[in-house]
Amino acid sequence: MSEECTHDCSTCAANCSSRESGKQPRESFLEPGNPHSNVKKVIAVVSGKGGVGKSMVTGLLASAMRKKGPSVAIMDADITGPSIPKSFGVHERAMGVEEGIVPGLSRTGIEIMSMNLLLDDPTDPVVWRGPIIGGVVQQFWKEVYWGDVDYMFVDMPPGTGDVPLTVFQSLPVSGIVIVTSPQELVGQIVEKAVKMAELMDIPVLGIVENMSYFVCPDCGKKHFIYGQSRLEDLAEAHGIKAASRLPIDPALTKAADAGDIEAVETNMLDGILAAIENA
Repeated sequence: MSEECTHDCSTCAANCSSRESGKQPRESFLEPGNPHSNVKKVIAVVSGKGGVGKSMVTGLLASAMRKKGPSVAIMDADITGPSIPKSFGVHERAMGVEEGIVPGLSRTGIEIMSMNLLLDDPTDPVVWRGPIIGGVVQQFWKEVYWGDVDYMFVDMPPGTGDVPLTVFQSLPVSGIVIVTSPQELVGQIVEKAVKMAELMDIPVLGIVENMSYFVCPDCGKKHFIYGQSRLEDLAEAHGIKAASRLPIDPALTKAADAGDIEAVETNMLDGILAAIENA
């Protein structure tokens, strides 16, 4: 870009790459993070619809990354439906210090910030409108004392509304992971998530098909209860290189319900983790 560029193509006479490409530089809405924290990579875990196991995938990705050695944090941006603290067995209320709000800490050292850690009773509903919820997400980024974090996973609410837009604009998101399920209808919903990522200039690092199949405990055969998987077709259609399947497994839900998701051992998400590391 030319040193004479004013970043306003309507008044600028400089011949720069932005003018040649026909694109004006996008205005940045990034919010400054906590001054006492250093978060290196932010990965958003998204889904086009609810009920596909996005929070479970977030927990599994964070746990698997922590086992590899890096420091890991989870921002639970699903303000009205938070579930991350329960799946990690974190119940202590967040406390404030001079540097900011101190997040909860899991057994393996994963930092967690969630609306449930601020409520007197975690079953109390959060009945707020979108702008207020978006403001809370920004506060989680700016006012929580995260310290040094190699990978922050953001558990997003489903859809493409206020909170996803706030996260994509306010946080330096390195990439997103899409969580889906095998139903035919989901292909259209995945496309909405992909297109939103493209609009925000954020790469899609991988796609996880949850509840993809069930393994019979007696014969060991895979049964595609929701229909034959279309994961490869979806990934190829949208140029997504990393794709993983997770089965319907009662052990996974049992671990999450017991607050012991960190005990789950799986290599099914290794391809997604590699894409995150290379982002």
